[in-house]
Amino acid sequence: MKMQVDLLQDTYAQLVELVGEDLTEKIFQLYRGQQVSFPMRLYARDKVAEQIRIEYNGHNIADLTRKYDYSQRWVRQMIQLGREK
Repeated sequence: MKMQVDLLQDTYAQLVELVGEDLTEKIFQLYRGQQVSFPMRLYARDKVAEQIRIEYNGHNIADLTRKYDYSQRWVRQMIQLGREK
């Protein structure tokens, strides 16, 4: 059945604009009745810390801070923790 977009609640209308009717329907079926909150950061902190240790070359702290949106202080701490292990 075709979705009547003009009758949707605002949240679902925004989803239709963002991802389309089919994905909005799937999201609705999966999450309806639940309150969903999204973390402020896209990437998991522990996984980013490990990736930073892998990618660090001794000279790219500024690049890593921009890439993963963490502070230079935090990036340095993760590098230091990696050295201590």
